[in-house]
Amino acid sequence: MSSTLLDQTVTSLKKNNFAVYVVETPQQARTTILNEIIPQFTPGIVSYGDSMTLFETNVLDDLRAKSGTDGWEFIDTFEKGVDRAEITERRRQALLTEVFLTGTNALTTAGQLVNLDRVGNRVGGMAWGPNKVILTIGTNKIVEGLDAAMARIREVAAPRNAKRHDFKTPCAKTGKCMDCNTPDRLCNIWTITEKSWPAGRISIVLIKGEHGL
Repeated sequence: MSSTLLDQTVTSLKKNNFAVYVVETPQQARTTILNEIIPQFTPGIVSYGDSMTLFETNVLDDLRAKSGTDGWEFIDTFEKGVDRAEITERRRQALLTEVFLTGTNALTTAGQLVNLDRVGNRVGGMAWGPNKVILTIGTNKIVEGLDAAMARIREVAAPRNAKRHDFKTPCAKTGKCMDCNTPDRLCNIWTITEKSWPAGRISIVLIKGEHGL
């Protein structure tokens, strides 16, 4: 990622009313979220959507530890050993939190967030519900234009996610979208976020380098 494209993307994001932070490592992203972003928010419920980039920061461990202290509560929407019905209900509850954290599948240099979801809880939280949203995004997700963003998702992010979750889809085997109709199909809900509304509702932490899928 050239510094020119990164600067262009940051400028576009700010113009589109996103709060933007640029860091060098996932560890710096963790520090930024805990020390610069979270203190701006009123204590309340915190939850998250699936994101390998977010998991790399380990910040969820800190937020779990804060649960029950200083007015914060953490809803774990991917807790192991919990049955599907309970996880689904937690994901519904996560749409009415104070803070929602996740990532994005692609980010254009024009400052647009492009995502594709299987269920919709991740993009749902990004679009509406939580008072504040924090996105951790590797600069490898930056592309020029919506066509490139959608191609990246179909050819890179979706197949890798299907394989990661051991979903029985053609793309998990072939590595490319086959526009399948399987029960495990990932490609169900597209969203394009042009601007943050209200201004500053969505904070973006850009991490330099290859992070996430």
